Amino acid sequence: MNLLGIGTIIDTVGKIADDLITTDEERLQLYIEKTKIEAGLIEKIHNTNIEEARHPSIFVAGWRPAIGWIGAICIGYQFILYPLLTWMWTLLQAWGKIPPGTNPPPVLKSDMLWTIITGMLGIAGLRTYDKIKKVDTKKLKTK
Repeated sequence: MNLLGIGTIIDTVGKIADDLITTDEERLQLYIEKTKIEAGLIEKIHNTNIEEARHPSIFVAGWRPAIGWIGAICIGYQFILYPLLTWMWTLLQAWGKIPPGTNPPPVLKSDMLWTIITGMLGIAGLRTYDKIKKVDTKKLKTK
């Protein structure tokens, strides 16, 4: 796992320590310590998310839902509205309602859109990671 680059640091230190450690017991202890650090980071992120969601200001509590809704609207435009618009555009040009050579509405640059959407879904994917690792998230304490 790589939270803000910290996972890379933990893995690097773990690899160095793994070269120095020779017994299975020492490796197990290192693994337990690494897992505790990762769990602590996840808990801090979880607590931050809860505090942001509780905040009375829409600019603090609402930024994630706003990005989610913008992403949903963009996906709706890209895959539902845009194909209908281009189809309608072609019909209107064939009927003479729109002059030939007039450009249809633009398609969105989906590379940026997918970066945002997959980033948001990746954040939500932490719960999947918890389920795979069988982490009891009910034990995570909140304020």
